[in-house]
Amino acid sequence: MGVAVTHDTREDGFSGLPGNLMMWILIFSELAVFGAAFVGFAVARALDPATFDMGQAHLDRLLGGLNTLVLVTSGYVAALGVEAGRRGLGGRARRLFCAAAAGGGVFLVIKMMEYSATLSAGYTIDSGAFFGLYFMLTGFHALHVVFGMGLLLVVAWKNSVENLETGAAFWHMVDLIWVILYPIVYLIR
Repeated sequence: MGVAVTHDTREDGFSGLPGNLMMWILIFSELAVFGAAFVGFAVARALDPATFDMGQAHLDRLLGGLNTLVLVTSGYVAALGVEAGRRGLGGRARRLFCAAAAGGGVFLVIKMMEYSATLSAGYTIDSGAFFGLYFMLTGFHALHVVFGMGLLLVVAWKNSVENLETGAAFWHMVDLIWVILYPIVYLIR
């Protein structure tokens, strides 16, 4: 009986994490940036809890929760796309990644509805610490959604397994950030 030996065949010699190593470096740096922003939000909240409670009361928790469901579902669809790619089902992977990107579009439409209601109520980025941080954090996250949608569409087109894994890894980071951001900004008092 022989022992099966597997060798890493990737050009960069990197193994362990799926996708491209450079994407993981980007993901970890983005997580660090958002982590610092979340700490800043927590410190500002601790210094002025009444203002943050008042600001939080004006947010639409239902739309924020719906957006959580949309992004998590979109991330699941991207994971299904990776699995399809691994099975050699390129057309299915392409359709699933396009559907995941469409989920990002739904997220942005809901976010714009929420922004519209918040702005119509007279709250802007200049309406105190809470709303300044709210618009900066959710806006920065929305930019990541836009970038992620573009990335999902590119890897749907150039759908090697490594590209699919790389795109899905970034998209899951976008999901993760929202899953943390939603309770911190909308729910925790």
